[in-house]
Amino acid sequence: MLEINDLHVKLAQEDKPIIKGLSLAVPKGEVHAIMGPNGSGKSTLAYVLAGRDGYEVTSGEVLWNGDNVLDMEPEERAAAGVFLAFQYPMEIPGVAGLTFLRTATNALRKARGDKELTTPEFLRLVKEKGAELNIDIEMLKRPVNVGFSGGEKKRSEILQMALLEPTMCVLDETDSGLDIDALRVVSEGVNALRSPERSMLMITHYQRLLNYIVPDKVHVLAFGRIQKSGGKELALELEQSGYAEYTDAAA
Repeated sequence: MLEINDLHVKLAQEDKPIIKGLSLAVPKGEVHAIMGPNGSGKSTLAYVLAGRDGYEVTSGEVLWNGDNVLDMEPEERAAAGVFLAFQYPMEIPGVAGLTFLRTATNALRKARGDKELTTPEFLRLVKEKGAELNIDIEMLKRPVNVGFSGGEKKRSEILQMALLEPTMCVLDETDSGLDIDALRVVSEGVNALRSPERSMLMITHYQRLLNYIVPDKVHVLAFGRIQKSGGKELALELEQSGYAEYTDAAA
């Protein structure tokens, strides 16, 4: 279970707070969506969970299965099951997708005490998982994300998630830059990974993603804290009325 208790965060080089007393709980097996206006702290929350540099936690705690992930290095968080899908997946020139995926997969397996995959074992696995996301193995011979369309980048990232088998998935605006067809394929990949042992935290501006990945709960984040929580119908309300009610109240 993910438990965030009274979290306060600022940029490391600035005194201005971004997250201001955020508390949230995501039980195992559930998918929660966080929606909110620009500048509300959504992406900051995702980065802090993954351990990205440049952010300073001034108080509060983040527990995953009882362990405080804020005490862990990013690679330790990954081994503990935390995975961040970026809004804009980065390009890595000179590194083939297959090399990247095999290195990451075996590094995590080793950290978790599992047997590393041989090349034939890995290729069988990546072909199987890639087929579910309409990813041809030829695409993975190219440098990571270089020259990829928005849909290809997101499908490649969901493939990473399928191979690494995280238990806490943080999806930062997975719908960004996707057309309807790509959104459907990516959403099907995400839905295929839903399980009783896996929690997901989806960050999005728009309700359309939630038509494809139906959340168990929706939270409105504004001015650095959760302003309201509800069922999937809350996303429909936000689509109709926007965020003015919550930003005005928070101000």
